[in-house]
This record gives sequence, C-alpha cells and structure tokens, in this order.
Amino acid sequence: MGTGPRMTDDKTETVQAVVDRVSSYQDGATEGTIADELRRGLKEAGVDLSDDEVQKLADAIEDANGEVSVSEVLGHA
Repeated sequence: MGTGPRMTDDKTETVQAVVDRVSSYQDGATEGTIADELRRGLKEAGVDLSDDEVQKLADAIEDANGEVSVSEVLGHA
C-alpha cells in the first residue's frame, strides 16, 4: 500500500473547504453526484486529487452523519 506525496496544509485546507461545501448540500444525493460535485469544486479551487482520493471523500460524505475530515479520510494528518 503506497502513499503519494503528503498534502500541504494549504491544499488540505482548500480540499476541506470543498468537502464541507459539498457535504452541506448533498444530503440524500447519490454517490456519483457527490463525486461529480467534489471534482467540480476541486477544479474551481485549482486542486487536483486522484480519482481514488475523490472516491474516498465521496464515500465518506455519503456515509457521514456529520463533518468529514480530509486529513482522516486521506491519511494526511
């Protein structure tokens, strides 16, 4: 199980802001919609994540009843 380069604090904060925004209005949305909205938000923010990372975040949003932590989900503590 390899890990890519660690995210910078600024990148983590930016991704967290996108995740927070998407999770706040995606209650009840399908996983595909959540992943699409994450990709759209990340693109707008100028941040690139792998498809696997986007999927992990989408899964976490889908499963979460509260806040999703990018650091915890992606292991970039």
